Amino acid sequence: QVQLVESGGGLVQAGGSLRLSCAASGRTFSDYAMGWFRQAPGKEREFVAAISGSFGPTLYADSVKGRFTISRDNAKNTVYLQMDSLKPEDTAVYYCAAARRPAGRGPNEYDSWGQGTQVTVGS
Repeated sequence: QVQLVESGGGLVQAGGSLRLSCAASGRTFSDYAMGWFRQAPGKEREFVAAISGSFGPTLYADSVKGRFTISRDNAKNTVYLQMDSLKPEDTAVYYCAAARRPAGRGPNEYDSWGQGTQVTVGS
């Protein structure tokens, strides 16, 4: 497993942007599919975006498609989530996750999780 640490969360007004980062430990980061999930108070954890290990296909939830962009820098062992045109409904704790095999939208497909970073979007 890898250790994951998210950063970049904060408070932003609607229409603004934030960039989340997730730094991973280990030497085989490029072997892992990476995902972002979020959980709002009183709601289940939901899928946001995913990217394969070798700059392959990306996958997005319909609710963020066209506004969020997932990317990775394997040399820095880091995955990013660029969030633009933020809406109040994007408010949640955002979690980074890693999967040793190809993974998609299901939280159970991922093996390792970060501690989360809070994103709050004001109206």
